[in-house]
Amino acid sequence: QVQLVESGGGLVQAGGSLRLSCAASGRTFSTYAMAWFRQAPGKEREFVAAINWQGITRSYADSVKGRFTISRDNFKNTMYLEMNSLKPEDTAVYYCNAGSFTTVAGAYWGQGTQVTVSS
Repeated sequence: QVQLVESGGGLVQAGGSLRLSCAASGRTFSTYAMAWFRQAPGKEREFVAAINWQGITRSYADSVKGRFTISRDNFKNTMYLEMNSLKPEDTAVYYCNAGSFTTVAGAYWGQGTQVTVSS
């Protein structure tokens, strides 16, 4: 089992950047594929990006491809999401997820961190 805590969200102007972190507890972090999802007000939660357990293979939603970068540090039990060229439509609560490399979420979720992009 793994516990996840996100941080790094905030308010940023369009075109700006943010870096989200997901700290995991438990010795099994390095065995999990990890992902970021997001949920905007009034919308369903959607897939953003995923990374395999080795940190070699990555997958992105078309809406963030070229602007967001997912990475992980298995020694620090931490996953990251570097977000550049942010748009107002990126405004959402961003969730860390463990256990799946696909757009179907794995079993473990963090509590979420709010990202707000002003125009």
